[in-house]
Amino acid sequence: MASVLVPVLYVGIVISSLLLFSHFYRKRSAGKLYEPYFSSHPERDVYISLLQKTDPPAHEALLKAALVRRAMTDVSRVVRLREDKPALQNLLQKGSIGDDLWNSLLQAEKELEAEIMEVVAEANTFVEGWGSIIFQSAGEMIANEKMRTLYEETPASRGIKEQKYGKVGAKIDLPLPQPVLMPGPPPPGHPAHAAALAAAAAGGAPGSAPGTPVKPPNSLIPPRASSTKAESVASSDGESHDTPSTSKSSKKRGKKRK
Repeated sequence: MASVLVPVLYVGIVISSLLLFSHFYRKRSAGKLYEPYFSSHPERDVYISLLQKTDPPAHEALLKAALVRRAMTDVSRVVRLREDKPALQNLLQKGSIGDDLWNSLLQAEKELEAEIMEVVAEANTFVEGWGSIIFQSAGEMIANEKMRTLYEETPASRGIKEQKYGKVGAKIDLPLPQPVLMPGPPPPGHPAHAAALAAAAAGGAPGSAPGTPVKPPNSLIPPRASSTKAESVASSDGESHDTPSTSKSSKKRGKKRK
């Protein structure tokens, strides 16, 4: 009986000691102030100072601009937390960092959630429904600022690269493309227009008599119109009229008989 109670008593003492340690550790950690993950929020301070200004009060457009700038800072911080959290979690599992940095990140996430809700509420006070799209507009403005910064820094970075590596090639000035004008028909009232109309009315190449067939370019003569009739054409009463060729043949037969 004693051999069974000793292990059970040992396990109970170990579990109770662990529970007590975790209780006091959590209590101490709850009252401990961690170093903030983000140092300060100057855009929020500027907006609050403008909002509290009463003599004279700040203009509404100025307050909206300050609120948008505040939302842009929040968007950039959200992006940074999303990028840093997986890496810090991996380092925490490996034991490369302490719990203080991880806890400060979690605290920054909670503060940022409250900040986002506050910005949405402030935006809805200006225009109803603006809080649902203010962060989308802030993200577009951040992308625009990045592109503008890259564009403005291009000449300076190009000069640095040319000093470091030298010029790759000489600058070539290409001539500007010249417009190509296609000839068109002459306008009405122009002498060339009247000449073209006269040639079209004459019907044929210039210099040829009217009514004479024009020889095609491939030296083939088109078939004549049906000018020759059949050798014999039946009349309405059933009689046939002989052609000149048949009359000549009949005269020759008569001479042979004589």
